[in-house]
Amino acid sequence: MAGNDRLRAALESLRRHLDQDLFPLEIGDAAADRRVLRELLGQLDDYLLPRLSAIDAPLLAVVGGSTGAGKSTLVNSLAGMLVTEPGVLRPTTLAPTLVCNPADAAWFTSTTVLPGLARVTGGPAGGGRGEPGTLRLAPVDALPPGLALLDAPDIDSVVTANRELAAQLLAAADLWLFVTTAARYADEVPWSFLRLARERSTALAVILQRVPAEAREPVAADLTRLLRENGLGGTPLFAVPELELPSERARLPGHVVQPIATWLADLSVDAKARAQVVRRTLSGALDSLGTRVPDLADRVERQRAGIAELRDIAGRAYDVAMSAFDEGMRDGRLLRGEVLARWQDFVGTGDLMRALESRIGWLRDRLAAAFRGRPAPDRELRVALESGVESLIRATADAAAERAVEAWLALPAGRDLLEKSGVAVSGRLGRASADLPARAGVAVRDWQGHVLDLVRSEGADRRTLARAASFGVNSLGVLIMLAVFSTTGGITGIELGIAGGTGVLSQKLLEAVFGDQAVRTLTQEAREDLRRRVRALLDEERTRFTCLVEGLGPAPETANRLREAAKAVQERGVL
Repeated sequence: MAGNDRLRAALESLRRHLDQDLFPLEIGDAAADRRVLRELLGQLDDYLLPRLSAIDAPLLAVVGGSTGAGKSTLVNSLAGMLVTEPGVLRPTTLAPTLVCNPADAAWFTSTTVLPGLARVTGGPAGGGRGEPGTLRLAPVDALPPGLALLDAPDIDSVVTANRELAAQLLAAADLWLFVTTAARYADEVPWSFLRLARERSTALAVILQRVPAEAREPVAADLTRLLRENGLGGTPLFAVPELELPSERARLPGHVVQPIATWLADLSVDAKARAQVVRRTLSGALDSLGTRVPDLADRVERQRAGIAELRDIAGRAYDVAMSAFDEGMRDGRLLRGEVLARWQDFVGTGDLMRALESRIGWLRDRLAAAFRGRPAPDRELRVALESGVESLIRATADAAAERAVEAWLALPAGRDLLEKSGVAVSGRLGRASADLPARAGVAVRDWQGHVLDLVRSEGADRRTLARAASFGVNSLGVLIMLAVFSTTGGITGIELGIAGGTGVLSQKLLEAVFGDQAVRTLTQEAREDLRRRVRALLDEERTRFTCLVEGLGPAPETANRLREAAKAVQERGVL
């Protein structure tokens, strides 16, 4: 009992690790991944945990097989009355019916076994069809205590839900009664299930129905051969002859099913034989976890890798955007158009030239500009530059958003995520956020203020202060800002020739005020500060994508914990 308790604790730990959305996106073969997860959960909930809690509980024999194999007819014949509805229309078994002795009804009425199916209790007469998603219970005296028969849907049903339910019920069984026919015993679908029974060491008996008298021996011999070749040698095999029944609801004659009924009755009354069946199936199911859970862990890692790829795609899109902004700072585009016009105004009014001649000339022009009510040319130039930088930020952010959406749409996982996010969210992702222009404007103005602070700080010593005061902090700050967008290596090689051949002149002015090295340092510091501010803006834009995958899917440690849980089950799984 102590060993069973430890094993049950290990299984419950494994169950907790599976109790999360492990495969939220279409990554790899997500449908197969989810099916594997459902099968594991089903066997834990429907069989392993309930059986460990009550080793001596009645055996559950699931009657499974292909369409039209006669499962329901067999169950009715073994029960001695109509308990489940056979018929020619497919699918016939809309809901499974469990037949048991009234003495065992309490065990199967509880939700310990097959907890996901609601119970419907009904008498045997005429009531074989139940609502989908329910388990119909039919207590009958003819079935011996200690054993229940469950009529499962077709394993090859045209209805997907029926096929999945059939697989779930077979995984919950102590014993399979696998029904096939003389015409279809070699079909692949039944053998895929029979091989699964072999892999999981599930207790099994095969019922070969509708066998013509003249074909009984060769068909039984061939089926025995196939069972042996597929590692199922020694499986009990019962052959039921082909009979003309008066109706679909008619039962097989008692003498025909007597060998099967006797075998089942012997199993139900022999505690040792029953325990052997339980031990065999339970041990096989536990052993299978040693390969099935690590396989699921591999699938979990693939899901996490796919989610990480979506995150990386968004990150790369905004890294490219940052590179595009850097290129925009280098290629001189910001020094054209409005900025060029304002630069020419700045030079043409004599600000720069007169500043070289005397502080009086500079002050005179400033006073004249103030008297005319016109902003100082350096102010207009700074505003034009501010607008240009904001436009560049918006353009790179728009391009990044568009690039990220296109890359996501190229992947099944990305399309799935965008679809699940809804039109309201995904429709806005393809362009920069609505408040980016305002945030970009604040960032650029703060940067310009920082550049002016750098100029003031650099001109703080007495000699530099005198020279800087002659030209004005604002004018010098504008020249530093322009240098940021005209060179990648300090002020040397400044490309302001596009602004009227004044590049050399402005460079000489900055050097005269601060010195060569100081100008290079100022320009580099101004550039890096702007890059940091733009990077922060782009990072914030990127979160619109990354927040969609944040917390999505299994936790980082899930795969390893699944492997550890499977190992713990194997270590405690000796029954």
